[in-house]
Amino acid sequence: MLHLKQINKIFNEGTLDEKIALKNINLTLSKGDFITIIGSNGAGKSTVMNVISGVISPDTGSVGISGKDITGMPEYKRSKYIGRVFQDPMAGTAPNMTIEENLAMAYSRNKKRSLGLGVTKSRRQLFKDSLASLNLGLENRLNAKVGLLSGGERQALSLLMATFTEPDILLLDEHTAALDPSRAELITKLTREIVERTHLTTLMVTHNMQQALDLGNRLIMMDKGQIILEVNDEEKENLTIEKLMKEFQRIRGEQMTNDRALLNA
Repeated sequence: MLHLKQINKIFNEGTLDEKIALKNINLTLSKGDFITIIGSNGAGKSTVMNVISGVISPDTGSVGISGKDITGMPEYKRSKYIGRVFQDPMAGTAPNMTIEENLAMAYSRNKKRSLGLGVTKSRRQLFKDSLASLNLGLENRLNAKVGLLSGGERQALSLLMATFTEPDILLLDEHTAALDPSRAELITKLTREIVERTHLTTLMVTHNMQQALDLGNRLIMMDKGQIILEVNDEEKENLTIEKLMKEFQRIRGEQMTNDRALLNA
């Protein structure tokens, strides 16, 4: 479903601010894979997401989805293949539009554009049924402006919108990091339920090591733009945060330092 081959990316090349963002990234996701990516700040996690979604272009290498090379495809054309939920609950929705209008946009993502109504009677029922699965009561608030929702409600709606048309790839970019613990737990639970129900091929970036261990069937650790550790389903079942920390130290010869990766451990 997703294939990254020899991806390299350098920012500000040839200057004093040169930074190797990605180095020789090779990654393949089969249909139904749910991979979690962990690493310190600046490890390259979000850059991988941006390369896949087309926000930035790699200096070298190729990106393929469902057997199609999309390396040169602009971001807006990739949207029919990719669903993405961002860290900021404000980023994935249009605040001045209603819940049903936002869902109508998501519904049309992979469909041919027309001059027909965005919200029909049958679609409205579909929207209600989908929202009911969140157990937040949003199915009774279809005409509410999204900007009036709480952060957790907006993130739940963003998650639903990103998965509404069952894209080839779902990208979750620290999508619980900006929420309080109870809302983060809710979104994590919804993520597990939606991905398992729809069998979506998913790539999730997180600083939370326990979340990375609890979700998905594969785990990747990144550092300084490289994938330094890959763990399969069977190995992942026996992993703990302590073992992950020791593995990082074994590979890098130093302890993982700073940031939320440790704070969330």
